[in-house]
Formats: sequence, C-alpha cells, structure tokens
Amino acid sequence: MVTKNSIEFDPFIERKAFDETKVGVKGLVDAKITEVPRIFHVPKDSSTDKKPSVSVSDLEIPTIDLASVHVDTASREAVVEKVRYAAEKWGFFQVVNHGIPLNVLKEIEDEGRRFHEEDPEFKKRYFSRDFNKNKFVYNSNFDLYSSSPSVNWRDAFSCYMAPDPPSPEDLPVTCRDAMIEYSKHVMSLGGLLFELLSEALGLESDILKSMDCLKTMLLICNYYPPCPQPDLTLGISKHSDNSFLTLLLQDNVGGLQILHQDSWVDVSPLPGALVINIGDFLQLITNNKFVSVEHRVLVNREETRISIASFFSSSALPNSRVYGPLKELVSEENPPKYRDITLTEYTMGYFEKGLDGTSHLSNFRI
Repeated sequence: MVTKNSIEFDPFIERKAFDETKVGVKGLVDAKITEVPRIFHVPKDSSTDKKPSVSVSDLEIPTIDLASVHVDTASREAVVEKVRYAAEKWGFFQVVNHGIPLNVLKEIEDEGRRFHEEDPEFKKRYFSRDFNKNKFVYNSNFDLYSSSPSVNWRDAFSCYMAPDPPSPEDLPVTCRDAMIEYSKHVMSLGGLLFELLSEALGLESDILKSMDCLKTMLLICNYYPPCPQPDLTLGISKHSDNSFLTLLLQDNVGGLQILHQDSWVDVSPLPGALVINIGDFLQLITNNKFVSVEHRVLVNREETRISIASFFSSSALPNSRVYGPLKELVSEENPPKYRDITLTEYTMGYFEKGLDGTSHLSNFRI
C-alpha cells in the first residue's frame, strides 16, 4: 500500500535532485539551511547509535615513532614489534617522525580546503562519477546511489596518483602542486610501512610490495562542512576500507572514531602525525592476522573538517590479479579463512553495497 509519506519522500528522487545540483553538501551550507534534508538522516534504529563512545583519555590508538627505523637492526626490530601489535590488536595506529615535512602536510590540507571552498561553477567543471573518463573526480558521496540507508555529510575529490599519475593539466590549479608533492612523499612512506608490515608477519621485507600492494594509490580529500543538526547524520557511516593500507592526514578538528572492543574510540588529532589503518585486502591476505577495523566520522555544528586519505588499492581500476591468504601464513592448524578474489570483484560489490554499516569482507569467508 502506498502511504502519503511514501509519496512525499522518495529517497532516490531526492538523492538524484541533490546530485544534480553539483554543489554537494557545501552548497546546502552556502544556502544557509537550518535543517538537514531527510536523505542525510541516519536511521533511528541504526547500530551506529548503540555503541558507547570512549574518550581518548580512556583509550588511545598506538602512536609509533619512526625516527629510529633506519638507525640499526635492534631499533628497527623494536619498531616492527610495535607495528605488529598495532596491526593485530587495533588495526589503526598513528605515526610520527614519518619523513613527510610539515610544510607539505600543511599545503595539501590548505589547498584541499581551497578547492572545496572555490566558486561552485569552478568545481562543477570537475564534477563526475566516472574514473574512466576523468582523472580528477569531484562529487558528494561515491555511494550516493547504493543501498546505503543514508547520505553522508561529506564532499570529496579523488584522483589516482599511482601508478600512472595525472598530468598537471588534469588537476585543478587550486590544488595541483600540493597533490603532486604530497603523493611523492606518501608513496615513499607507504613503501616503508609495507616493509615493516611484511617484517611484522615474519616474512621478507619486500613480500607485500612484490604483491603490488604499493602499486596503486588513490588520493581522496574529504570535506565536512559545519552541520546545523549534527546529531541526525554522519560524516562517514561505519565502514572498513576497500584497500590494503590507508594513510590519513586529518586536521585538528577531530571526529574520526574507530570501533574497538565494541566501543567507539576517538582518534584525536596529533599535530604532524598520520593515521595508518589496515584495509580489508590486508586482513584477507594475512588470513585475519592483521585486522581491518570499522570506523566512522562525526560532524559538528561549528567547524569544517578536512582530511586527506591515501588508499593503497586499485579499487575502481581494472586489475586481474588474484589474491588470497598468503601460503606462508596458512597451515593445517590455521587453514585459509577466505577464498581467492580479484580486487575488481571485491570493489564492485563494495560500491554496490555502499557504506551501509555491514562488512563486505565477511561475504568472502570460507
């Protein structure tokens, strides 16, 4: 039976109308709305509301100092042990003394913000949902037309910076230089992190790089403007990452939370630090030794939040390579927990499902 309310509110029509403005959530804020549109409302019975939040004073994700990693064998082994603990018990950690200069971090943050706060007509030139046609893609909610129950309070621009970096002309002049410079440093740091993670598995340091884990890097700059009703929506719904590894630069606003021991734990900003987290593909190939942990982002009423996420994953790009649990990590006592997959197969389902609060990785368990 069709009710009056169902006629009044068609989520698809309202999502499409929002999409066709091409101005994203920032456009709603610029229009000085005082109420959050219904498509952004998190369902009242959502599991995201039921987990208690824990302040950072009670529980903190590990912070790892990389300054001594090249000093001597003993110092490197001490760092590897900390990486192992963090990857197994938390799935998240922060790194300091990571080698990326502070001015490079500040420039990518500032220029990312500058793009999102550009004139709407300028941003519309880059509006797209198709990586096959555009190197640089700007939109709001990659999963807008998926089965996710609500739209997130977030705009973003995305670009694959490796293995085939865009030409400078493909990038907006607003953020071009910062994206290119920051990505060089991220690729270098990513190489070191995959070495440390390989060693934390008790394997040769180049094992993960030899599996092309470092080959492809997608850079996404997320923009979360102030929200008039922050309790009704989320910046990003609960999800785990469609990647091997994610490196995140977050500004000083805060809002990122991870699900640890059935509680939401704040990942408080640490000046100059980067947040590192294990993605679904690394959990799969390590046969659950490393954990890909669910996380979310809260929004607030007063401040804009900026974050730059670098995903080591081919995601939407064609990739025929097959991945499964590493043979070195399985045995009769510890058999494979996942079937072999391609990243393309995984990603198609991940995008179709959207950030609906459920694990996509569980669909591939044996």
